[in-house]
Amino acid sequence: MTLDSLRALADRAALFSALRQDQLATALDELGEHRWDVDLNAGTLTFTSHEDPEKQFVARASFIASIAPGPRSMMWSWAMPQGDGGGSTDALRQYGEENGIPELTMAEVPFPEDTGDDISEWIADFAHVIGGVTAEITGRSPHYSANAGGSRAVLLLDAPIPPLTIAAAVPAIPRIISSVEIPDHRTAVWDLARLAGWQLDWVGDDFGAAQVTDGTSTSTIRFDDQARIVGIEGQLGAA
Repeated sequence: MTLDSLRALADRAALFSALRQDQLATALDELGEHRWDVDLNAGTLTFTSHEDPEKQFVARASFIASIAPGPRSMMWSWAMPQGDGGGSTDALRQYGEENGIPELTMAEVPFPEDTGDDISEWIADFAHVIGGVTAEITGRSPHYSANAGGSRAVLLLDAPIPPLTIAAAVPAIPRIISSVEIPDHRTAVWDLARLAGWQLDWVGDDFGAAQVTDGTSTSTIRFDDQARIVGIEGQLGAA
């Protein structure tokens, strides 16, 4: 099993997911050095500042999956005793059933045979793939990859961060695309607009540009002949 179908889903949502992760990172930076505590029974993930324990960032958390080096597999939360109280993995499983994606319907998904022995980095990367898959199917993001003794728990967050606007996204996109691998920028922009709830209109018969608007700001994103973003311009309202 290659898990390519999951990576393809995550690739579509890569820009939206990266921008939402960036918003989460910005919010957590305000805490300075911090710790995290998860309460699956209460469905919360709490980040607490080391310097000032009164400073906290609390998010509702849905348990999506566990990725473990011992059994070399990922298990969806719907197959685990802790379960997923938010029903998010039910949506993933239904999508898998409707679209013939066994990796979304199997309770336990084995690692690819060529993963290798030193898999900590692979697990950390794959946790974000699962976060991207969840964003693509449910439209919800950000996520958090909680490290627990080498295993990773992927948590979908309902976090106190603002909705993603064009005014907030446009300044961040050049930095994001320079640091995050996005195989198809054009598809990622289309999916960003879909997931963020923006209107998108293609410019030209060759899909050489996309104009997006969220009712407050408008931006035109231009692509080269390899579908890479080469320019962004527009009128931005409040971020």
